[in-house]
Amino acid sequence: MDRVPLALRPGVLYCQPGIAGAHEKGGVEGQIGWFRRNHLVPVPEVATLAELNAMIDRWGEEDEARRIRSRPRTIGEYLAAERPLLAPLPEEPFETGRLFTPRVDRYSQIGVRSNRYSVPVRMIGRTVRVMLHASELVVYDGREEVARHERLIAKGGARLDLDHYLEALVRKPGALPGATALDQARSAGRFTPVHDAWWAAARKAHGERNGTRALIEVLLLGRHLPHEHLVAGLAAALRAGALTADAVALEARKAAEADSMTPAEPEPPATDRATVTSLTERRLSQLPPDTRPLPSVAHYDQLLRHRRPNHPTT
Repeated sequence: MDRVPLALRPGVLYCQPGIAGAHEKGGVEGQIGWFRRNHLVPVPEVATLAELNAMIDRWGEEDEARRIRSRPRTIGEYLAAERPLLAPLPEEPFETGRLFTPRVDRYSQIGVRSNRYSVPVRMIGRTVRVMLHASELVVYDGREEVARHERLIAKGGARLDLDHYLEALVRKPGALPGATALDQARSAGRFTPVHDAWWAAARKAHGERNGTRALIEVLLLGRHLPHEHLVAGLAAALRAGALTADAVALEARKAAEADSMTPAEPEPPATDRATVTSLTERRLSQLPPDTRPLPSVAHYDQLLRHRRPNHPTT
């Protein structure tokens, strides 16, 4: 767990020191045993450690209404009387993770506790700092966070993020179809059937290499656009037969604008066939109308008449 047991927190005394407080230790341990027997037996079934921590927090709040044996006040009342006497919490949280400093290998991966985790390809050959927590792993380059993964519990596994390899795949698009990172992205729901359908249409229109490169350019858009808007843009572009990354970007931004519209604004009429306007047309449509008269070439015609040679008549 990410929580630090009370007895392990440095510089904090939870009972009177020395012989005068020797009798308190058993009382503290007894209450911890009561909490475990009443809340953790049988062992709760949860999906994540965060869910278990939330349950323990809730049980702790409910426990404030309990009286210990025949004491006149509840746990919460004793806590309220003791709180003004407590020292303030430190400004910086206590770090509960374990630090590692692995070197990024040529596959853009690091090894931590017999498992492999991906980092961006620009980190190849560099030494990074890794904080390993109970449920996640965070990778830092200096003070910058460069990767975050759910922790693998079993040994010999690999957690790969497709986004970490996109710069390399742009140069070698043929490596994408068989990539393990692509399989994991599909399993996690990040690479959807809409991605696959657009990719298949792009390969049919542009060829295997160029169609795959177009998909990678679309995936790079995911660094600046929300995932749901990017999927909506892919779906709209696919319906319109627009198989370029620019068209997907435009449709994704349209989806983002539609989500931000207030309900009072009228929606555009639905059409049987989706249309995709170019970026240039979209920018021109937002300019104010041009009221200037159309240009005339009459002055140039006068110049031409003056320079035109006189042909003799026969």
